[in-house]
Amino acid sequence: MTTATSELLTVPEVMARLRLGRSTVYDLIRSRRLVSITVGRSRRIPADALRDFITREIEEAA
Repeated sequence: MTTATSELLTVPEVMARLRLGRSTVYDLIRSRRLVSITVGRSRRIPADALRDFITREIEEAA
């Protein structure tokens, strides 16, 4: 899954990559479909978790 060296993305970066709105990204985090961590008061999404999410979505759509 994720490693200590994986890149951490901000919510706006994930929004741009998925072309989704802020509330949709937070809904994915809240529903645990997209893994995230909290660093201080900031939410971060490991790049590996985003890739896993995209892969799962593609597999479910097929």
